[in-house]
Amino acid sequence: MKRYGILNSDISKVLSDLGHTDYIVIADAGLPIPEGIKKIDLAIKPGMPLFIDVVNAIEEDMVIEKVTMATEIEEGNPKHAAYLKGKFADKEIEHVSHEEFKQLTKQAKAVIRTGEITPYANCILQSGVFF
Repeated sequence: MKRYGILNSDISKVLSDLGHTDYIVIADAGLPIPEGIKKIDLAIKPGMPLFIDVVNAIEEDMVIEKVTMATEIEEGNPKHAAYLKGKFADKEIEHVSHEEFKQLTKQAKAVIRTGEITPYANCILQSGVFF
């Protein structure tokens, strides 16, 4: 049994398998998940678990070099936009349209679905290297 880090076996496996520039998506409850992409569904009920809680847990276990979010988050969900910009202030941050964001999910190694029910509470976390 693991003592530290992500206990969810599906998430732990995905993170262990990531190579440099591979990426995962942390998604709100409504983001469409492309067919054929691994879906790790953590949603229990609306608001549980929260997007921020899941991002915090993943960030502790993953080497992240870049974060991508929808441009629409700035106006549609300023709380989560500020959180992501603050949390990843030392990382490259990219903004794309929400439509382009949905297209990028088609190349993700996995989409982790949260119970978050606020607009545009989604991000792509691109893997870096620790050496």
